[in-house]
Amino acid sequence: MPENNDYSLFDKSTQALVYGFQANAAQRMLDFDYACRRETPSVAAIINPTRSGLHKCFWGTEEIFISMYRTPAEAIADHPQADVFINFASFRSAYATSLEALEAETIRTVAIIAEGIPERDARRLAAVAKKKHKWIIGPATVGGIAAGAFKIGNTGGTLENIIESKLHRTGSVAYVSKSGGMSNEINNIISRSSDGVYEGIAIGGDLYPGSTYIDHVMRFEHNPDIKIIVILGEIGGTDEYTVVDALREGRITKPVVAWNIGSCSKIFPAEIQFGHAGARAGSARERAELKNKAFKDAGAIVPTSFDDFGDKIKDVYDSLVKSGIIVPRPEPQTPTVPQNYDMALRAGTIRRSTNFVCTISDERGEELKYCGVPISSIVEQDYGIGGVIGLLWFKRKLPGWATRFLEMVLEITADHGPAVSGAHNAIVAARAAKDLVSALTSGLLTIGPRFGGAINDAALLFTKYCDEGRPPESLVNDMKTAGRNIPGIGHRIKSVTNPDKRVEILNGYAKANFPLTPYLDYALAVEKITTSKRDNLILNVDGCVGTLCCDLFRGIGFNKDEVREFVELEALNALFVIGRSIGFVGHILDQRRLKQGLYRHPYDDILYKIQDAL
Repeated sequence: MPENNDYSLFDKSTQALVYGFQANAAQRMLDFDYACRRETPSVAAIINPTRSGLHKCFWGTEEIFISMYRTPAEAIADHPQADVFINFASFRSAYATSLEALEAETIRTVAIIAEGIPERDARRLAAVAKKKHKWIIGPATVGGIAAGAFKIGNTGGTLENIIESKLHRTGSVAYVSKSGGMSNEINNIISRSSDGVYEGIAIGGDLYPGSTYIDHVMRFEHNPDIKIIVILGEIGGTDEYTVVDALREGRITKPVVAWNIGSCSKIFPAEIQFGHAGARAGSARERAELKNKAFKDAGAIVPTSFDDFGDKIKDVYDSLVKSGIIVPRPEPQTPTVPQNYDMALRAGTIRRSTNFVCTISDERGEELKYCGVPISSIVEQDYGIGGVIGLLWFKRKLPGWATRFLEMVLEITADHGPAVSGAHNAIVAARAAKDLVSALTSGLLTIGPRFGGAINDAALLFTKYCDEGRPPESLVNDMKTAGRNIPGIGHRIKSVTNPDKRVEILNGYAKANFPLTPYLDYALAVEKITTSKRDNLILNVDGCVGTLCCDLFRGIGFNKDEVREFVELEALNALFVIGRSIGFVGHILDQRRLKQGLYRHPYDDILYKIQDAL
């Protein structure tokens, strides 16, 4: 047993460093802390060899950050108050990391979770711990728990199980076991048979554990708060006999309830092994029934089977209460158990209002869906970009004539040369060595009432007058009286005698394929009036696109109000944005490919009109 006068390994202020990014285990420790009403988290830091920084987790119902480090040395240096090292490293690296922790002055207890550590390494670690008067729990362990104070990793299971087994407050019974898997069962038995667990340790199932039964039993013996000692041994090994010897010699004065699992092994003729590497009986002395007999002969209370293990604990507990050695304490109020939202949602035990609503796409299943259509079907059935716009914008599978028209609009609006404001801005930003997204954004920010926005404005104007049944002359006169240009009408170069090919193509396609074109017809009637005044006041590409998009909406089943709503939502401006983005990106790539330098506007293109200051 390590020479340490302090018989308690853990208390309500104990903090640990957790090696390995075991988020669930760390959260379970914090949930236990909350249930125990600790003032400080038991997890001081996490050591994650692949990433440092901060790990977000819950402290009750609030979120907190736990620091993460790449190396044990960094975590140990920054958290000298942490004296427990919980090692979730694999059996390949557990030796090196555990040895580093044992060599650290501030670390007192190392819990090694991994099983399968080479026996030579396990014995070396045990020797180092003994020399330095430190403690090892494991290898091959779930850990241990000090009820109401501190627990190692996943010991005790879920928070619901912790509360059910009354581990959130201190009892009078301490146990030591090889099996971590049996710990939950022992916790449950003790909670039902007494005032509960004070401390429980699973020393681990490997052949050479870092600490043994007698090490912990003697701690329990010297702890005045522990009144009953429980031992759960098993087939294999002879460590239990050291406790038997201590009982015979009178070094253990507290009542001991002991049982060794595996008494059925006597029916097998050959050597038998149960589960753990150390649970192997190679001689009669290592068999469970002989260990149970030895305990009974030495004065321990030994049940006839595991089934009445709890009954024996209860008998001892009741007698100590009757004699006044144990004074039952009132049960504290059971803490409210916070439940993780994800778990509660899966269990169907909660509901909450959502903050976001999405009616166009869903990525939650095995395959992304656009408006209910799997992405694979969209590709396989050749929806095209027009079909995707139909699903994501209009929530409809568009007919072929509609998807082709949308793609024609994107083709026509993709670019209009380097001189327009949007392309100019994108080029200047690219030449200033801005990244592609920034340069593209610079160009897009120029889109508005004077550049691109005319599509939306024209659609609003023509649909309003058309739907209200007002004659084209009324629109022209109203705009003249207001002193405003008609959006979608007029071109700097094109005219009646020199028509815009883009407008001719779109008009021709619509007349041949659209079910109806009331808004285009209305716009063309306005054009007849305006071109009678000046031949360049033609329906331009913005006006043509705007009115035909509204005709498309009508053609796929939208009523007048729905058409107007989409226009007011700026859906048509969005179509221009997508189309023109293609051209902007082309100009940006062109400038970079040509390795053009920083642009500076020439002096001779600027009118300098400076007045002297008075």
